[in-house]
Amino acid sequence: MLEDKNKQRTSLAELGEFGLINHLTEHFKIYHNTTTKGIGDDCAVISDQKEILVTTDFLVEGVHFDLSYMPIKHLGYKAVMVNLSDVYAMNAEAKQITVSIAVSNRFPLEALEELYAGIQLACDTYKVDLIGGDTTSSTKGMIISVTAIGSAEKEDIAYRNGAQPNDLVVLSGDIGGAYLGLQVLEREKEVFKVNPQNQPDLEAYSYIIERQLKPEARKDIPKLLKELDVKPTSMIDVSDGLSSELIHICTQSKVGCNIYEEKLPLDPQVISTCEEFNLDSTTVALSGGEDYELLFTVSIKDFDKIKGNPNLTVIGHVTEENQGLNLITRANQSVKLRAQGWNSFNQEE
Repeated sequence: MLEDKNKQRTSLAELGEFGLINHLTEHFKIYHNTTTKGIGDDCAVISDQKEILVTTDFLVEGVHFDLSYMPIKHLGYKAVMVNLSDVYAMNAEAKQITVSIAVSNRFPLEALEELYAGIQLACDTYKVDLIGGDTTSSTKGMIISVTAIGSAEKEDIAYRNGAQPNDLVVLSGDIGGAYLGLQVLEREKEVFKVNPQNQPDLEAYSYIIERQLKPEARKDIPKLLKELDVKPTSMIDVSDGLSSELIHICTQSKVGCNIYEEKLPLDPQVISTCEEFNLDSTTVALSGGEDYELLFTVSIKDFDKIKGNPNLTVIGHVTEENQGLNLITRANQSVKLRAQGWNSFNQEE
């Protein structure tokens, strides 16, 4: 990514911490009357009569993102999505976020303005309130920590531990795209290193690259299920890979499952890119991660309510625990599912 040498660079030291926070957050709107007090005091204040849900994620430069191909505005947007997705995965409504960042002195004010422009776009699009956070210096790179706060009626919350034998396993959207988008970006980064004058043509990969750089959390799914009068028996978001998420649900619920290879929802761009990279599309679907789709189970009695819905795919069913977790292949063979999703602790130093 070429840097414009003429672009203005304002040192963060010119504003100071409080001046920086005020500058970056002055245009954020408040959408919820449950936000009694947002930015500007020692604590934010939230007043809500429902159950409160809280989730936090770190994004660390060099581990979770690479600024050589991740636009910094997209990074701000994605940092919010990662957390909102966890709230929606509890069948709840996301209402507030806090954002804390640590940056080294190689980042000027203009870079943080871009980051917060992405955060603000996410807040405006998903109608959530930025109510606090912190800024500090880092000796190396950028670290972002977002906390999302949501609420739901007690009876509506979907945990991971409620799946029952004979429940249907359902997935929103399609999977595998984010992982393949990353493979394309990594390939083009290596090409750029060899020939910095080379400008990649990424038009053929637009969908999968967007899945990686600017994912969308599935706010619509809890709303859709409510309209269909369907209460998930268990729920999780697909952040680490479908296999890993299925194992989480089945372990917590003390059940097994059968997932059908032919039912896995794949975008045509995923299939064609798998062929180009000589990758098995089923492996990518099971292990890719970062799709932020919602995986959930519903009672078989609700099948008629969800069948044919373009947002949802029934990919299998829940079994007794002693039957284990299995992928039923197109050849009707049973293969044990294993967790092969992304793990930051497995990354080499």
